[in-house]
Amino acid sequence: MREPVPGASCNARRWRFTPFECQQCGECCSVIGQVLFISRDCGDGRYILTNRYTGEKTLVEVAPDQAALFGDRTTTERYPEACPFLRFRREDEKAFCAVHLTRPDMCRDFGCWRLLILKPDGSRAGRVMGRSHFCPDDADLARIWEDQVRDIEEPGDESWIRTVTSLLTLAGYIVRQ
Repeated sequence: MREPVPGASCNARRWRFTPFECQQCGECCSVIGQVLFISRDCGDGRYILTNRYTGEKTLVEVAPDQAALFGDRTTTERYPEACPFLRFRREDEKAFCAVHLTRPDMCRDFGCWRLLILKPDGSRAGRVMGRSHFCPDDADLARIWEDQVRDIEEPGDESWIRTVTSLLTLAGYIVRQ
C-alpha cells in the first residue's frame, strides 16, 4: 500500500484522503457491454472480445475458478448492458470478472476514477474517485490541491470539474474525465 502524501486533507466538499479499496460493486463494468462484445466463441472458455469503437480484438479466457459463476446468466439478464464477463456471486452480491487475468488493456487501464490527473509525462499524479475521495500520488499535486482546489465551491459538479480542470491544466497537469 502506498504512503499518504503530505498536504492531503479534508475540505468543504468533504474530500477525504483514504486509500481506495474496490468494493466489488460492479459499477465499473455495468455498461461496458455497450463497448465490448463477444465476437467469437473459440471453445474451451476462450472468446474473442471486440471493442465496438476501435475494432481492437482481445483473446480472453474464463478463469477455471470462475467457470461455474460465468455459467450463471443471472447477471446478463439483470444488466443487459454489462460486460459479458461480469458476474455477481449470489451469496454476497460481490462482482467478479470471469476473465480478469486475460482482460483487455482498456479494462486494465481503468482506475475507478472520476478525474484522473496526470503529470506532463503521462504518469499518474492523482485521482478523484467516486464522489468523495481525492488520492494524490504526487506531493506537488497534493500541495496545489490544498492551496488552490480544496476550498472551491461551484454550483453543480460539471462547473466544479471545469474549474478544477482549468486550474490543474494551468499548473501543468493533464486532467481526464
